[in-house]
Amino acid sequence: LFARVLFGARTSLIIGLVANGVAVAIGLLVGLLAGYLRGVAGNLLMRFTDLMMAFPALLLAIALAALLRPSLWIVAMVIALVNWVQVARIVYTETRGLVERDFIVAERSLGAGNGRIILLHILPHLMPTAIVWGTLGIATTVLLEATLSFLGIGVQPPQPSWGNIIFESQSYFQDAPWLVFIPGAIILATALSFNLIGDALRDILDPTQRGRL
Repeated sequence: LFARVLFGARTSLIIGLVANGVAVAIGLLVGLLAGYLRGVAGNLLMRFTDLMMAFPALLLAIALAALLRPSLWIVAMVIALVNWVQVARIVYTETRGLVERDFIVAERSLGAGNGRIILLHILPHLMPTAIVWGTLGIATTVLLEATLSFLGIGVQPPQPSWGNIIFESQSYFQDAPWLVFIPGAIILATALSFNLIGDALRDILDPTQRGRL
């Protein structure tokens, strides 16, 4: 069990890091473009984001995973495709506030192009948010991967993940309940750890948010 949990940690954390990295990148791009461009293009991007937010993430992930052949990378991409919307919404709100700031208006009056303003002035202000959400999102991603694998539409045996270890141990629950409890406790501890790390990073990078959820 110990060896499988260790190997399962590798699988679950790879999925967590990859899926969340892709989700943050997509959300950052969509939110930044929607907030900066505004107009028809910005509205279309945000209406699409709102449409994606209307679907429960778990149900959408289950539907996508069921349609595709399960593998480590497919599961990571499925999770990324349902997790980017929260990042996009937050980045959009921050970008809308930034584009009205005096230093952005001054850059425009001096003839700075959109690319220069985005890369040198807006994007650096958004990076703390991206870093914090990138850390907090790993907890959600690990839980979602475990759920998909437990349902049999995530990572498939013989490749271990925490979710499919629990799935395979169900039939032994009465005789050996620790086969379920140990990986379950590790999933819970991992999610809690990344939440605490994300909260700490938020307090460091943005002291004005300290103490808020």
